[in-house]
Amino acid sequence: MPSASSRPSGTHAALEAMIRSDPQRLRRRSISLGIDPSDADDVAQDAVMRAWRAVERIHSPEPGQMCSWLDTIARNAAYDLARQRRRHPVVPIADDRSDDADTAIDVETRLLLAGALSAINDLPDELRRPLLLSVVDGLSSTQIAERLGLTAAAARQRVARARKALAACRKAGMEEED
Repeated sequence: MPSASSRPSGTHAALEAMIRSDPQRLRRRSISLGIDPSDADDVAQDAVMRAWRAVERIHSPEPGQMCSWLDTIARNAAYDLARQRRRHPVVPIADDRSDDADTAIDVETRLLLAGALSAINDLPDELRRPLLLSVVDGLSSTQIAERLGLTAAAARQRVARARKALAACRKAGMEEED
């Protein structure tokens, strides 16, 4: 939603009024599409953000048309989450820590993750952004290219260069431990 100091346009105001009138509507819609209730708020928020960015393209801000349009956006957000989950399934972590060996493994894992995050943060922005869009957001090269104003080939190349740089960091880190 806009900040208190900004004035929404007519279509933005109509969208804001619709969302304020029934704030749980998109959450319920997400659940009705098969989204787990624990993920429904995320899908609803994603749908609102997509709608907010695209609301100027709606032909008429009449409640019926806007409602249908918003449902379509929510459906697409739900489908995108389902596709992302299929590509990158969430594996629950067992919480049955029983001894100091498990604690040592946890500490080692956290250190490795901290090192990986540091290596990612050390990448130049032109490599880090495409890598994160690919790995974290699960976007294709074409989608990355659209977001960053590149060609799909350039997006693929930057993701590959970022991965190569991270692999070099990993190899260097392993050699230091030996």
